[in-house]
Amino acid sequence: MIRWVSLSVEARPVPRPVATPLVWATAFGGALLLVAVHNLLIGPDRPGFALAGLSLLAVLLGLCARFTAAPGTALLCWLFLNGFAIPPAGTLSWAGSRDTVWLACLFTASLVGTILARIVHARAAYRRVTAGTATPTAGSRDWRDTF
Repeated sequence: MIRWVSLSVEARPVPRPVATPLVWATAFGGALLLVAVHNLLIGPDRPGFALAGLSLLAVLLGLCARFTAAPGTALLCWLFLNGFAIPPAGTLSWAGSRDTVWLACLFTASLVGTILARIVHARAAYRRVTAGTATPTAGSRDWRDTF
């Protein structure tokens, strides 16, 4: 029977989110690179793939960011999507419903990443805090003891 034991004695704190300017700088560089690769491989006439890639980038950046970074991350990704992933390249435009949906999609993706990270960190912190409080008796079996 394998029993999992923590190697550290003190409780580890929940990781701190990355500073917002660093997240925005990464969003700027990542969106620029992603849209450039999209235009080379797929072409600017299919922005759905660029939106999917930028949404994935927003989720990944949200995993290490604060909630306050979500609007800026979504806006930076949308600027590159609108300015360079749809023709005419280099021209910002506003097509009411389309751009509203794109902004909402990117903002939601950024929030989903941030919320997911907070839930994972909270669960890990809860397990670290409650793991040391319960002492199993000799006859009790936990499902974690079987692995």
